[in-house]
Amino acid sequence: MDDKDVVIAQLLEEIARLREEVRLLKEEVARLKKDSSNSSKPPSSDIVKPKKATRKVSRKKRKRGAQHGHKKHTRQSFEPEQIDEVIEYELEDKVAEGLIPLDEWNVLHQVALPEKMCRVIEYKARKYVDPATGQTYVAALPDTIVKGGLLSTDMTAFVSYLKGACHMSYTTIQQLFKQVMKLDLSRGMLCKAVQKGSDALSASYDELAVRLPHESQVNVDETGHHDDGKLHWTWCFDTPAYSLFKIDPSRGSGVLEAMLTKAFAAIIGADYWGAYRKFARLFDVRVQYCMAHLIREIRFLAEHSIKILSRWGTKLLDWLKKLFCTLHRRDIMTATGWIRSMERIKAGFLKQMRRPPDHQLAKKLAKRFKGDAATDYFRFLTEPGIEPTNNGTERQIRPVVIDRRITQGTRGQSGMRWCERIWTTIATCKKQNQNVFDFIHESVTAHWSNKKCPSLIC
Repeated sequence: MDDKDVVIAQLLEEIARLREEVRLLKEEVARLKKDSSNSSKPPSSDIVKPKKATRKVSRKKRKRGAQHGHKKHTRQSFEPEQIDEVIEYELEDKVAEGLIPLDEWNVLHQVALPEKMCRVIEYKARKYVDPATGQTYVAALPDTIVKGGLLSTDMTAFVSYLKGACHMSYTTIQQLFKQVMKLDLSRGMLCKAVQKGSDALSASYDELAVRLPHESQVNVDETGHHDDGKLHWTWCFDTPAYSLFKIDPSRGSGVLEAMLTKAFAAIIGADYWGAYRKFARLFDVRVQYCMAHLIREIRFLAEHSIKILSRWGTKLLDWLKKLFCTLHRRDIMTATGWIRSMERIKAGFLKQMRRPPDHQLAKKLAKRFKGDAATDYFRFLTEPGIEPTNNGTERQIRPVVIDRRITQGTRGQSGMRWCERIWTTIATCKKQNQNVFDFIHESVTAHWSNKKCPSLIC
């Protein structure tokens, strides 16, 4: 019997060890399955894009192009003042014999490139000599011409636009000028033009930075940036009227303190990154944590191989689906009915959230919703104009990620300042329906003329 007891004890110990290994392996598999669809990881970190679930649709596949019953959209014709040249075609005399010409034409508008894509202007400043002293005097050229050098204000703005808004490398811009415009420019000359554009945009950027701490709501997000091979962070401060970008070596709360200041008394919308929690805790700042990030974290639990986690996560997702369905029906509901429905859903969600299964991942998530901490996820229910997600800021960051992949980052302070200013200009002009190129051009002209630069503040 003693031998049997020893064998049984050894087997039980071995079973316990194997169960623990299986548990650890399951958690490791779940961790490796994390991607942008079930966690806060960015889409760029996905090794393989997750396949989207496809539903079988019984209806007939829609054909390409215009759909039956839809209003046809056609391009409006050019106005007479927009037409640069008119060329008329008539029948030959033999063909037109016996026909009466009408004062009517079949008109076709066509856009064409000019024979020469750019003009080369020679500015001459006459010299004068004083016969009494022999001293030479030279007529003054306008500041916009002297400061521009080889490239004029509009050409400097054009290079800046290609580099910033079109994500073009200096080599690509160089080839465009050489092949299309028949103008051979060095990469160094293009780099100087971009730096001049950056200097011209500095005033409008600084104006937004001064205004930022006084906004009533600021959504914040950050993404990686490489400067000379070293990891930095591009921060995006998004408001309804403008978006401000800041590149910094730190991903900590110090950046928030520097940009928003200690006196910031409004609401920030953000994900659950520690820097935002620390800033809110140190300076008593109200927060709206992103519900979209929360959904992805709960989806990870719902897809977990451990059943108790999966069941709990699925129930939480069901409550959040009800919440967003009700949110989208806000316009067709009465104000009282909408608030009552949302409060009921909130109570059901919190009740489920505060009863986590006996697992570390569940308890860690449930800890966020203890007591009044849950308010920071549901502030959009009581604060007018607050968005429940940080998706708007993430959309502003997407062009930055595209630029990072194409240009591979920057090589110094001047490059980082250029990125901050041009990204801010592009995002803000888009929000305000302003023409980006026109704004850059006006900024360069004003900067070189020592006049007040245009503002990005509405």
